[in-house]
Amino acid sequence: MNAFMPGPRLHVAATGSGLLDGLRFGVKDLIDVEGVVTGGGNPDWLATHQPASRHAPSVSALLAAGASVDGKTITDELAYSLEGVNHHYGTPLNPRWPHALPGGSSSGSASAVASGAVDFALGTDTGGSVRVPAAFCGLWGFRPTHDAISADGVLPFAPCFDTVGWFARTGEMLARVANVLLADSYADTPKALARCTEAFGARAVNEPDDAGALRTMSMDAGAADAISVFDGDEAGWLRCYQLLQDDAIRASLGAWIGETGPRFGPAIAPRFARLQTLDDDEVAQAKALYATLARNIELLVKTTVILQPTTPLALIGKGASPESINAFYRDALTMNAIAAFAGLPQVTVPLADGLDRPLALSLIGPRGSDRALIALARSLFPTLQ
Repeated sequence: MNAFMPGPRLHVAATGSGLLDGLRFGVKDLIDVEGVVTGGGNPDWLATHQPASRHAPSVSALLAAGASVDGKTITDELAYSLEGVNHHYGTPLNPRWPHALPGGSSSGSASAVASGAVDFALGTDTGGSVRVPAAFCGLWGFRPTHDAISADGVLPFAPCFDTVGWFARTGEMLARVANVLLADSYADTPKALARCTEAFGARAVNEPDDAGALRTMSMDAGAADAISVFDGDEAGWLRCYQLLQDDAIRASLGAWIGETGPRFGPAIAPRFARLQTLDDDEVAQAKALYATLARNIELLVKTTVILQPTTPLALIGKGASPESINAFYRDALTMNAIAAFAGLPQVTVPLADGLDRPLALSLIGPRGSDRALIALARSLFPTLQ
């Protein structure tokens, strides 16, 4: 299934006993495990860095709760992708839909969980890197409130948006991991649910049958009303997000890229090359706009849990053209920016497993409502436990 990094599979025994006794988990190769070089999905990063001196706090917490590490998983190069293809190490298998990509950048973690190789797996999510592969592989996935889980020991990509998330095959397992990694929710979820108008639009879900099914499922869950998040300016939101993300990537990785001249795959190289063309004045304008957009989203979720399709397409085939992949990346990043802008938690629920493709919905709640949001998702879709 090519989910794990090449070489002998890493095993680290549990250090304690608790809620996760006897369970095995994978760790995305952006997250430190003591004594192992975090490779970031790129051989030049691997060659220029030393073994981690300690576990990332998220790994330590899981080990202390009785789980054991059972493999470092492949990531898209330095997390800069949503497709799940790694030029150097290969593409992890999408076990349920092998004709399609697994989604990225936490591709190996999703593949490992979907195949049953591990019970759950850690990933990271900046602009959808847990949410997209969870949807593509038919899994529950979770992006927590920004900074709810320490990012220490995590290779920095765009720290203003980076989070540590995870995958599970059931809502029950997703919640068990949440009970270890997250403090009690300090916020509850609103009573009302509403569909994000733009996320259910023609551009967001290209197959009409899928759009209808997702709309029906969301209304059956209680989201009879719809709200507009972007006010007709999806392109402006996306541009703002990409400017802020690229500015953060430049600060985190720009010096290393300049000094090392790393080998990036053909699909990833243009994304990193774009860092050299950033306009500082435009970035400053984006930062000012960001404050307004984030505040508007926070006001929305004070009274409403937002429901939306997790991805703009149910799957991407392995033979998809670069043009269709770029269109998917654009649309997926736009929708996933909603939670990222305001640092909000988002849970992905696998609703339907068709012969050709899966369907997934996401719920977005207020900051700090993480465990309450997972509980809400499980209560809305009780047959998926």
